[in-house]
Amino acid sequence: MALNEKMKDRIEMAVAALLIGAAVAGSGAMAQRDPAYQQARADGLIGEKTDGYLGFVTPPSPAVKALVDDLNIKRKAKYTEEALANGATVEEMAFRTGCRLIKERTAPGEMYQAPDKSWKTRDASPPVVDVRCP
Repeated sequence: MALNEKMKDRIEMAVAALLIGAAVAGSGAMAQRDPAYQQARADGLIGEKTDGYLGFVTPPSPAVKALVDDLNIKRKAKYTEEALANGATVEEMAFRTGCRLIKERTAPGEMYQAPDKSWKTRDASPPVVDVRCP
């Protein structure tokens, strides 16, 4: 079911606020980010999925699995909060944020999930994203 234009605008504003909040919070937290997460991302073990969550490119170690599971729980809590505040579904918020995370937050060499669910390595060109991405 298509969202009406007002709902789309509200979701886009909420996602922008979420990303700005994450950037502000993340800038200070970046230095404190778990080295295991940074290493797993740099090694191509994990990547951004189209649904707004982190995924495993290869079977994870128990430590990496626990770390990613924790981050995904936090993401879902944030998506839920934003969805309730904006009259959207959690899935809509997660999808839109996933689009932006793939387009704006993956760096060359990092992994992301393409619309066909295959894993791609980001290079200097724009990533392959779902046609529904804003």
